[in-house]
Parts: sequence; C-alpha cells; structure tokens
Amino acid sequence: MDFESQYDKIYRYCYFKLNNAALAEDITQETFLRFLENETYKEEGRGLHYLYTIARNLCIDEYRRRVTEELPQDLPDGGVEEAIVESLSMRQALEKLSPPERELVLLRYVNEVPIQVLCGLQECSRFALKRKLKQILKKLRGYLAEQEEQTVGNTVKGRKENVNENQ
Repeated sequence: MDFESQYDKIYRYCYFKLNNAALAEDITQETFLRFLENETYKEEGRGLHYLYTIARNLCIDEYRRRVTEELPQDLPDGGVEEAIVESLSMRQALEKLSPPERELVLLRYVNEVPIQVLCGLQECSRFALKRKLKQILKKLRGYLAEQEEQTVGNTVKGRKENVNENQ
C-alpha cells in the first residue's frame, strides 16, 4: 500500500468530516500511528479498510468532543461569489443526505476508494453497493435541481419587485 497517496485521501476524508485543517491533520497522523502499531490487518490484506475505520472512529470521537463555532463575520466577497454559491449548494445538498450516504459519496467520489474496499466497509455485495450509490446520486441530483429552481425563482421574484418599485 502506498502510504503517501493514502495519507492525502485519509486527510481529505477527515477534513470533510471535521471542517478543520489542523484537526484533520492531527486525526490523520493519529490514524497512521494506530495503523502502524497493529500488524494484524496488514497481514490479512485489509489495510485500507482498517485505515478508514480508524479515521472514521477518531473523527466521531472528535466530533463528540467538539463545541459548535459561529461563522466568521469577514466572509470573502467579489469574484469568488459564484464559486462560493456553487460550493454552498453542493454542501447543502450533501447535508440533506443521511450521514452514511454522505460518507459513501465522499469515500467513492472524492477519495476514489475502490468498490471492493467499500464493500468491506459497508458489509454488502458490490451489486448492492452500486445500487446504493446509484440511488444516492439520484437523490443528490434531485436536491441540486430543487436548489437551482429555488435560486432561479428567487432571482425572477427579485427582478419583478425591482421593476414594480421603478414604476
């Protein structure tokens, strides 16, 4: 197993779950330390499965300890507005998914975890996993389409109000 490429993927996984770069780095390091301390899974060829299990459990532990923080007041403005809106739309759509569905999307499409490893993590056949992924993506597309309709509807409504005010 190539530890460098897996390190980046585990870090992304932790960052996505925790939304904090420093914490994600710490959890990633702790994940690899715990992985290297245990020889059992490396010998069985289930190293990648074991890495993600350790990372998930450490993120859950950290999340339980965490106190919620408020949004910063100095949000960026200017040319990055469209990128922020798209990012927020995707994040909102992902938040509508259940936590196991979000985790599956992250693992498969962000970290590109192989289907075989996901089958071990999800304890299901690859056909069941593919069916599950297809259903999740359909839901996600529906959520994004809803948000797009709402955005377009709000834009049209705002324009009508501006026209009425100018008359």
